[in-house]
Amino acid sequence: MLAALLILLGAIIAYSVFTFLYQRKILKTLTEEQFREGYRKAQLIDVRETKEFEGGHILGSRNIPLSQLRMRHKEIRPDKPVYLYCQNGIRSGRAAAVLRRKGVKDLYQLKGGYRLWGGKIKKGK
Repeated sequence: MLAALLILLGAIIAYSVFTFLYQRKILKTLTEEQFREGYRKAQLIDVRETKEFEGGHILGSRNIPLSQLRMRHKEIRPDKPVYLYCQNGIRSGRAAAVLRRKGVKDLYQLKGGYRLWGGKIKKGK
């Protein structure tokens, strides 16, 4: 029983490390300053859920929640840079992996996500 738990734990750790390294390879993390410099020339996508987006989002962003990305990926042009953000950076990494499999190569994310954003936002109701 203990051996099975250790094998399972090892598999989970290995998968987590692989996912982390893969995301670092396909996705460039930008500071807020770097993000501000480029996001107006790119496709700015908020991958948080709709309710989170409606509560406030970076001015000019489109909401394509991670939960809908596999169905809506065609809304994103593969020939233009894609700037992703979520609440803290975890979902944007997952979104990048989905988009990469769909042929999008120029992927960036906001370091620390929306919660650390100090720029212009549009507040929800």
